[in-house]
Amino acid sequence: MLKIHKHYVMDENQQPIAVQIPIAEFEKIEELLENFGLVQLMEAPEDNERLSKSEALKYYKLLKQNQDVAS
Repeated sequence: MLKIHKHYVMDENQQPIAVQIPIAEFEKIEELLENFGLVQLMEAPEDNERLSKSEALKYYKLLKQNQDVAS
């Protein structure tokens, strides 16, 4: 399991409002989530037709590109 070194950010009432983690750990989490998403695309696309790894990666990149344009 991935060890995450968390640093809690507190408000003036000492209530936690955010968490800081090292960038390398954040990037690893991001990579894991993207890989999980790719597996989901490969196993259960909308039209119930399985995608190959390259097709899923191409589709994921298109989704990510569309998300970046919308931001």
